[in-house]
Amino acid sequence: MPLNAINILKFLEKKEGRPIPLRVKLTNNLPLTPEDLNVTGNLGLSRTPINSLPDNLNVVGNLNLSVTPITSLPDNLQVGGHLDLSYTSITSLPDNLNVGSRLFLVNTPLSKQYTKEQIRQMIEDKGGFVKGIYFEYIK
Repeated sequence: MPLNAINILKFLEKKEGRPIPLRVKLTNNLPLTPEDLNVTGNLGLSRTPINSLPDNLNVVGNLNLSVTPITSLPDNLQVGGHLDLSYTSITSLPDNLNVGSRLFLVNTPLSKQYTKEQIRQMIEDKGGFVKGIYFEYIK
């Protein structure tokens, strides 16, 4: 088995009980535990190759997905702080999306196609909530 960062993290998890960070698991398609779905702080995934998130993810702080190839979000996504989707290819919003602070949609297909009010209504129609939306489309 070649020595690489993932193998070292797996070794440390097995031998010393140090969990592999969620960011590493998500960006390397490693298996998730139920505990991984509850993030007590911020989750920064900006400029990573992430293209999906697990259903029922709960981030108490901010979730930054800006400048990633992600195109959709999982159902029941809960973000206590800001959710930054700027410069992504997000084309739709999931069921039961809850954002406790601002949803950032700078230069996304959604910001090009819809108004702030339409996006807020879309979220509410799907059983979700968003406190505020920061919205801009720069040509």
